[in-house]
Amino acid sequence: MDSLLSASATEIAEMILSRRVSSVEVVTANLERIKTVNPDLNAVVQLCEERALSEAAACDTELARGENRGSLHGVPFTLKDSHDTEGVISTGGTTGRSEFIPDVDSPPTARLRAAGGVLLGKTNTPELTVGGVTDNLIYGQTNNPYDLLRTPGGSSGGAAAIVAAGGSPLDLGSDTGGSIRGPANYCGIAGLKPTSGRVPRTGHIVPPGGLRDAFTTIGPLTRRVEDLSLIFPLITGSDMRDPYIVDMPILDPTDVILSEMRVATYDDNGTLTPTPEVMAGVKTASEALRDSGAAVSDDRPAVMVQMSELLDETRTSDGGAYSRVLLELHGTTRVGPILERRIAGSGGALDADEMAHVQDEMDRFRTEMLTFMDGYDAIICPVSGFPAPLHEDAQATTVGGYTLVYNMTGWPVVVMRVGTSPEGLPIGVQVVARPWREDVALALASSIEASTGGWKAPSL
Repeated sequence: MDSLLSASATEIAEMILSRRVSSVEVVTANLERIKTVNPDLNAVVQLCEERALSEAAACDTELARGENRGSLHGVPFTLKDSHDTEGVISTGGTTGRSEFIPDVDSPPTARLRAAGGVLLGKTNTPELTVGGVTDNLIYGQTNNPYDLLRTPGGSSGGAAAIVAAGGSPLDLGSDTGGSIRGPANYCGIAGLKPTSGRVPRTGHIVPPGGLRDAFTTIGPLTRRVEDLSLIFPLITGSDMRDPYIVDMPILDPTDVILSEMRVATYDDNGTLTPTPEVMAGVKTASEALRDSGAAVSDDRPAVMVQMSELLDETRTSDGGAYSRVLLELHGTTRVGPILERRIAGSGGALDADEMAHVQDEMDRFRTEMLTFMDGYDAIICPVSGFPAPLHEDAQATTVGGYTLVYNMTGWPVVVMRVGTSPEGLPIGVQVVARPWREDVALALASSIEASTGGWKAPSL
């Protein structure tokens, strides 16, 4: 793969700023790469070629005049199709929006563009972002760049696939139960699920609000951990629309002293035993942190093994009513099979007493998890019990048992690649930190990546 296509967004930004390469050259290279790999991947579903080249040329002209829009000046990016994008069809994977063109960007999208980012196109997602595989009635199925017979995961599957394949240095995903972390794991890239309340969901296909509001967060997917640190500060902060966003300080990962970190690690959550290779990945990451001076202990929250039933209840508590409301809102009358099965499998909605019990159990779980974290700064654990499954097996598998628990707590999590399965598939780990401490998760992930090498280009 061309070095420009494998470079990090941070490196690209530095090269453009120093005028070693132009934005037009970078954008052109990425557009050509997308055209080469996308027929096999089906990851990019709307290509903004003319617009991207025009914006890149404007960035080059401005830089020649000494003008700089920001830390992404001239850097290309793709965007998960769940985010509203001014002037570009934004479907959210649902047929009711198959021709919907927003008038304005979602706040995170607008912030990336304000920092100088150049939009290449939109990436595929399952309907309403519901599902661990990326497939919908509008655009079809997305494939994994390391094995086209396998899924890239979901719901940010198109995003992870094109970033891993070198078609875009960064994408912006969303995560309600593992939708950033699962695809990052299956495609061997880096991903950040920020703390709940960091990034506004205005203009996202799953809007803020409801019983599970704290579950949904917006975050970046990149090839390198350093790019997560670059993008994260750009997209955070209140937009005065999403009522759940808090303007908390953003701390610098380079200020974290690794030798002072206390890290818990587990390779089995007690309900789904991973493959030996996934367990080995957790060990590799843990040893890397020990070598950096961190105090690493084998430990797991006791409440974890009791969470399987509660996790299921949080998914099905409304009997599918919220999904039906969203479908009606977007005028969708023809529903894809993934969402249809999810709604049908929800059964009847819980009554008031049952809902109160679920809420009480969620609060108890969050309290017990915080109590556990009083003794640690971070947790290292699997993202999934296995690497990317084959398409025909993907519907029967889920990463939720390892990821959804951290949507319930609302804590920040970074995923990065630490190893390779016997089939040649990426294996990643989760680095979980206390609320608002993305700096800790990013610092530890950077240390692990420096030891393991992180992302490796597919042969595609």
